[in-house]
Amino acid sequence: MVRAGALDTIASDYVPAAMIEAAYACAETMGLPAAIATITANPARMCRMADRGRIAAGLRADIVQLRHHVGLPFVRRVWRGGMRVA
Repeated sequence: MVRAGALDTIASDYVPAAMIEAAYACAETMGLPAAIATITANPARMCRMADRGRIAAGLRADIVQLRHHVGLPFVRRVWRGGMRVA
């Protein structure tokens, strides 16, 4: 699906970390910005959650900073509502 350009959303109701790993795997084919959108902006748009999924003024400020190491993403920092929590 990725190579055919048919993938626009990755979503799950369990193991949220699996979505991050899937996005990183897709990044080689579709590019990192498009791959990250499959787990952020695109699912938010599909669920009509206009206040999340993107970094923009007036939206929720729930952000996870990752570091890619040895083929896997690791969480570095977490912000919720604009406040750093981890």
